[in-house]
Amino acid sequence: MISSLLRKNISKWQLAAYSSACFVGLTILLTSLCFYRDISAAHQSSSNSGYIVLSKPVPLLAALNPGNSAASTFTRSEIDDLISQPWARQVGEFTPADFNISASVDFAGRGLSTALFFEALPDRFIDIDLDPDVWSFSEGHTSIPIIVPRDYLSLYNFGFAASRGMPQVSEELVMQIPLRIAMSGNGFYDVMPARIVGLSSRINTIAVPESFMSWANERYSEKHPSQHHPSRLIVELVTPGDPAIDKWLSDNDIEASHDGSASDRTVFVATIISSVVGIIGIIIAALAVMLLLVSLFLLIQKNSDKIRDLTLLGYRRSKVGEFYYKLVITINTIITIGASAATIFASHLWQKPLEAIGSEPSDRWTVVISAFVVMGVVTAVSVAACRRMINSASR
Repeated sequence: MISSLLRKNISKWQLAAYSSACFVGLTILLTSLCFYRDISAAHQSSSNSGYIVLSKPVPLLAALNPGNSAASTFTRSEIDDLISQPWARQVGEFTPADFNISASVDFAGRGLSTALFFEALPDRFIDIDLDPDVWSFSEGHTSIPIIVPRDYLSLYNFGFAASRGMPQVSEELVMQIPLRIAMSGNGFYDVMPARIVGLSSRINTIAVPESFMSWANERYSEKHPSQHHPSRLIVELVTPGDPAIDKWLSDNDIEASHDGSASDRTVFVATIISSVVGIIGIIIAALAVMLLLVSLFLLIQKNSDKIRDLTLLGYRRSKVGEFYYKLVITINTIITIGASAATIFASHLWQKPLEAIGSEPSDRWTVVISAFVVMGVVTAVSVAACRRMINSASR
């Protein structure tokens, strides 16, 4: 009976206008969120995305004084300044080997030998998941674990091996080849076995564990540990492609690998576009909510006499307001389900192109849950406003 009385003054056009505007605004917001998550997932599928390696340009006169490399190393104040930048999530230092290194191997009946270099960097920047027992070293270990760039193997297979008649090797085979590493300096000379434990797509160096580098520099280097300064830094970026990165590098005369790559810039532009579109969706949805509140206010004002009479007859205010609460909850639930379905449907427009480059779409349930959370807040605000309006009308 209460529903029949209060339903008479409902404006279907006002409810339709609110539903349409809120549906459009919520769909735009969810679609922009879904698009941003998918683009970010595609960018992060590359192991070197979001990372740059920094170094200083080598001075022209450096060749005349090879023993002085201070001009191409980073000072502590420069590193601290880099860490303070808003686009730098974390910074790692490359620790070079300050002693003589050579490597030899017997392969395909031939003996190969070459001078070598080692560098170490924090484990969190390595893009290979290795067992801690494998990627570690302590005095007394029988083998040195090494990580080499995947590009080095390609250079050997398609450059050196092809021109010298040497056999090409796969990644699995190269990690089985035993190496002999000769190290000398500070009055010591040692030969130790080594093994390649992984190939990296992110790190363009021959990497060894930090524990080995600390031990080796202490044993073979003539410099005190305080005299070792990094010549290269690796930076994990908060916002890849941010123009502020280019400006800082230019102002400080620092070079970067993968600087200004197309993928980083694409993700940065996509972030801006998604944010702008999302803000538009929020504005449309907010205006729709305001329209709903105005419609409820006018509806309750039209029914104020009926609401007052019903409360005088002994009906509780919560019972009288139950009709309006159910109306708001039902409409918002339908809008949420419809907007979620429309977003999932729209995501198919860019899903196949992303799958073609080997990227998997992000979890759609996150977007759906976000929709219900947003509309849950809108519903709670609307119900609270209705309760206040009914309390005022029933006095």
